Amino acid sequence: MLSKDIIKEQILPHLSQGKRGTRCKADYIQIVKAIFYKLKTGSQWRELPMYEFFRESPYSWQSIYYHFNKWAKDGSWQHLWIALLKKYRSCLDLSSMQLDGSHTLAKNGGACVGYQKRKKAVTTNMLFLADNQGLMLACSEPISGEHNDLYQISECFKSLCLLLEQAGISLEGIFMNADAGFDSKELRKQCAQQKIEANIAINKRSSKETLADCYFDQQLYKKRGVIEQANAWLDSFKTLLIRFEVLTQTWLAFHMMAFSLLFLRRIIKLNKL
Repeated sequence: MLSKDIIKEQILPHLSQGKRGTRCKADYIQIVKAIFYKLKTGSQWRELPMYEFFRESPYSWQSIYYHFNKWAKDGSWQHLWIALLKKYRSCLDLSSMQLDGSHTLAKNGGACVGYQKRKKAVTTNMLFLADNQGLMLACSEPISGEHNDLYQISECFKSLCLLLEQAGISLEGIFMNADAGFDSKELRKQCAQQKIEANIAINKRSSKETLADCYFDQQLYKKRGVIEQANAWLDSFKTLLIRFEVLTQTWLAFHMMAFSLLFLRRIIKLNKL
C-alpha cells in the first residue's frame, strides 16, 4: 500500500524501537507492511502470509502481533497520526468540519460494547471529525453501542478537539456541520468554548426559543455528505468493518493506522512527498 521509502521516512521515526534490538530498518519496514496487510484485508494474525514479507528471516505471526500490540499500548500509532497532521496540515481543507457517529458490529464482546436496538446487534460507537474533503481528522474513544451519539458528548468532543490541538490545528472560527442527532445545549456550549461555529441541524423536538436562537446554514450543511465518503474509505480496511478486538486501545490503534494511510495517499496524490 505504501513504498518502502515512505514507510522508512514517514512512519518508522514515530514508532518506538528497542534500543538494544538487533533488527535492521529493513526488518521494521516489513513488519509495518505486514501489519498494514492485516488492517487492509482483515486477515487473522495467524493467517498472515509471512513468506511474502520475510523470505529470508524466520519471523512468526506472533512477532508481528507483538510489535503491533507494543505500538498500540505505547501510543505510537496516535503519535504517528498527530505528527502527520502537524507536518502536512496545509493539505487539509478546514473551511468546514463534519461531525458524525458510526456504529460497528462487535463480535467478541469486550470493553465499550452494547446492544443497539436499531441495528439489532451488539455494537460499539465512535464519533468522527472529517475535513471538508472527506479526510478523517480525529475519532473519539469508543462508546458502548446502546448509547446514542450524545452520550458523554462533552468528554468525547473535548478528546476530538485535544487531538487536533496537539497537531497544532487551530479550531477558532471553523464551521462544523452535524445532523439533528447532535442538537444539544451541551455540544453547542462546547463549540462556543472552542470558538467553533456550530452548524447543527435543528431537532424538531427543540423548544421554540432554541429554534429562534440557533444559527443554521442549509447550504453549508450540504457539505456534510463528505463524511459519508470518509466512512466509505474507512470501510475499505476490512479490519474496521467488524470489531473483533476486545481492547479499546487496539481498536483505536487500527483507526489511527487507517487515518495515516489514507492521509499519506492523499499527500502522494498532491505530490507533496
